[in-house]
Amino acid sequence: MMKDMTQGSPMKLILGFGIPVLLGYLFQQLYSVVDTAIVGKTLGGSALAAVGSTGSVNFLVVGFCCGICGGMAIPVAQQFGAGNERSLRQYMTNGVWLCVIIGVLLTCSTVVFCRPILTAMHTPEDIYERAYFYIVTIFAGLPAYFLYNFSAGVLRSLGDSRTPVIWLIIASVVNVVLDVIFILTFHMDVFGAALATVLSQALAGFGCLARMLRGYPILKTERSDWRWEGQKIKNLCLMGFPMGFQYSITAIGCVMIQAAVNNLGTAYVTAVTAAGKVSGFLCCPFDAMGSTMATYGGQHVGSGKLERLGQGLRSCVLLGLGYSALSLVVTWFFADPLNMLFLDKASAALLPLARQHLLINVAFYFPLALVNITRFLIQGMGFPPLATLAGLFEMAARGGLSLLVPIFGFPAACFASPAAWILADLFLVPAYFHCFKKLKLRHQPIPAQA
Repeated sequence: MMKDMTQGSPMKLILGFGIPVLLGYLFQQLYSVVDTAIVGKTLGGSALAAVGSTGSVNFLVVGFCCGICGGMAIPVAQQFGAGNERSLRQYMTNGVWLCVIIGVLLTCSTVVFCRPILTAMHTPEDIYERAYFYIVTIFAGLPAYFLYNFSAGVLRSLGDSRTPVIWLIIASVVNVVLDVIFILTFHMDVFGAALATVLSQALAGFGCLARMLRGYPILKTERSDWRWEGQKIKNLCLMGFPMGFQYSITAIGCVMIQAAVNNLGTAYVTAVTAAGKVSGFLCCPFDAMGSTMATYGGQHVGSGKLERLGQGLRSCVLLGLGYSALSLVVTWFFADPLNMLFLDKASAALLPLARQHLLINVAFYFPLALVNITRFLIQGMGFPPLATLAGLFEMAARGGLSLLVPIFGFPAACFASPAAWILADLFLVPAYFHCFKKLKLRHQPIPAQA
């Protein structure tokens, strides 16, 4: 069902749109969590470390895919807000062409350079081969990620945040079944976990595509809609690539931290992996807030209702503050049981390390909330390069802390992400007000000639 977010209470609209998006992110995390839990519980700490050691480079590549697809959906949201149906379809079809081209190039290059990447990250020798077979399978399945993220992005641009989550729920159930079959029955080790994830992602992508083709007359294309439109391709690139690079730039800092943790040894990699999986689940509401504000901003800029942008921002910031406080209370009392979801009994001695990493990060969740809310709102408003610059600040903070890990040890790695979020906020919050002023000037009526 399409939803116009330019009318009604901003808080109600954000909650109504964001809750299905949140469920989608939760089930998307379930892909990774089920893989990790089954791997950790059945294959042991070494296998868990192998999967965890690829987390940052996974985020680097898959994050670029998600970012570029999300960015290319913003012009669709703007055209929907403006009521330009034909232009909306042309942006969608030209986005398909770009996804095919970028998907092929990215898949081929990452598969070819997978081993050099793992070597450059100082992946420990005892987990190197397992890490390779896991991540190369994910890279080979990148077309499935493009299929899902672009089709889901188009649906969300129309206000349909339910269809993507429905298919993610279905795919998550399939993922669990395939994990059991591939790992426990066929003994395919970490390769089976990665293969289950890729196949499940493809299922979710085809489900969203079917909904696009059959459920929305506004998306029914004609042959002329599939023409390569140079200006629209340019606009899609201007929106998509900055968002993709934003994820990748952020991930480069994560790769630097991961390399530093890898040098500390497999035990630290295992602890960070467990804490990271818990944090990944806890961070889903912030991801949902970001996606919601991107659509909210895109539709409002398209409709010219700029006065409602600040109302939406304030409402979402309040939600972020409340959830951040709740997360800290929960993790303070339940950090160990949550981390043990991903550790076997032999790895229980690592709980103090995992708890330290998790609590330090959760304590700074409100700065993370501000990062997601303001960054994605700025992108939806049509200023993605500024959001990309924030990624540079994050990368600088994580890179700087990674250099301190050999000196101060594990605590420096724990504080890397909080430092990145704070530094990004110092740039993003003033950037939002700058963008808002530019939009106000752009939308001012031209004085009539005397």
